[in-house]
Amino acid sequence: MDRFQAMQLFARIVELGSFSKAAEQQGMSRASASALIRQLENHLGVRLLQRTTRQVSATLDGRSYYQHCLSVLGEIEEVESVLSQSAGHPRGRLKIDLPASLGRLLVIPALPDFYARYPEIVLEIGIGDRMIDLVREGVDCVVRIGGLSDSTLIARSLPALPQVTCASAGYLASHGLPTSLDELQGHRCIDYFSATTGRLAPLEFAVDGRIETRSLPASLAVNHGEAYVAACEAGLGIVQVPRYHVERQLAAGSLVELLPQHPPPALPMTVLYPHHRHLTPRLRVFIDWLVALFG
Repeated sequence: MDRFQAMQLFARIVELGSFSKAAEQQGMSRASASALIRQLENHLGVRLLQRTTRQVSATLDGRSYYQHCLSVLGEIEEVESVLSQSAGHPRGRLKIDLPASLGRLLVIPALPDFYARYPEIVLEIGIGDRMIDLVREGVDCVVRIGGLSDSTLIARSLPALPQVTCASAGYLASHGLPTSLDELQGHRCIDYFSATTGRLAPLEFAVDGRIETRSLPASLAVNHGEAYVAACEAGLGIVQVPRYHVERQLAAGSLVELLPQHPPPALPMTVLYPHHRHLTPRLRVFIDWLVALFG
C-alpha cells in the first residue's frame, strides 16, 4: 500500500463526500479507491469512513485522522515546493477561480508574461461569479471583488479597482450629458444586484472626501457584470463599473465617462485560500504576480 497516495485519497473523499469524485480526481477507478481505503483502515485498525448509498462521511477517528493528513500532506508539499524554488523554478499545478470579466479582460491576456517567468507552473482557471467551496472543489485560491462576508479563509488584499460612471453615447444623445450630481435628476440607471445577497448596489459618488449616494429610476436589474455592461451599451441607462471593464468602449467613444470630478469609490479586491493550503512557492509567486498586474 502506498500510504502517501492513500492519505491523499482519503482527504479528498472527506472533502468531496464521494468515493467516485475523489477517485476521478486522483486518476483511479472507484474500485481501486475502495480497495486502497480498505487497506488503509486495516493498516490503522480503525474505521475511517461511514458509507451509505447516498454519501460518505468521516467517523470520529476519521475526522481526527483527516486533520493529521492535512498537516502531513501540507508539510510534504511545502518541503517539495521550497526545494523546487531553491533551484529558482516553482513548479506544479494551481487551481484558481476568477470573476468572469476580470479573468477575460485582465488576467488571461497577461498570462504570457506569467508563463515567461514561471514556465513549470500549470494553471487551471475556473471563470465565473458563483460562490465556490474551495475545500470541496480542490481550489487553491480565488479572487473576489467587493466586500467580504465573514470567512474562515485566509485573505490577502490586492490593489483596489478604480471605478467609472458611464453611459452610452446613444443614451446621452437622448437624455443629455449631466455635468453635476444635481443634473442626474431625470436620468435612468441600470440596477446591479448581488447574486449572493440580492442587494442592490447604489450609485455612489465622491464629494469633498465623503461618499454620497443617488437613487435613479431603473427599468432593468441584472446580477452579472457582462450583462451590466451590455445593458449600458444598449442605451438603457447609467452604470458604475470597474474601469478595466469598459476601457475599450471608453476609448472607442461608444461609452462616455460621466462626472469624473465625482468618481465612485474603488472596489476592494482580495485573493483567498484555505488555511490548510500552505502558501507554496507556486501560490506565492502567482499572488505576487497578481499584485503587480493589478497595481
